[in-house]
Amino acid sequence: MYREKIIYSINIEDLQNVADQELARELTEDELKILENKLGDYIDWYGSIATALDDIIR
Repeated sequence: MYREKIIYSINIEDLQNVADQELARELTEDELKILENKLGDYIDWYGSIATALDDIIR
């Protein structure tokens, strides 16, 4: 397995789909750039991995 392989990603369509559901509109280019820079701060990647390990391996 390659250590740099991406396992999960979020794309612009994902962001726009959530914005449409939550805000009833699409995001502007400026809003997309802000989300691109900040989204990782809100994702508990460690907890997600630990939970998946607990569910699948233990």
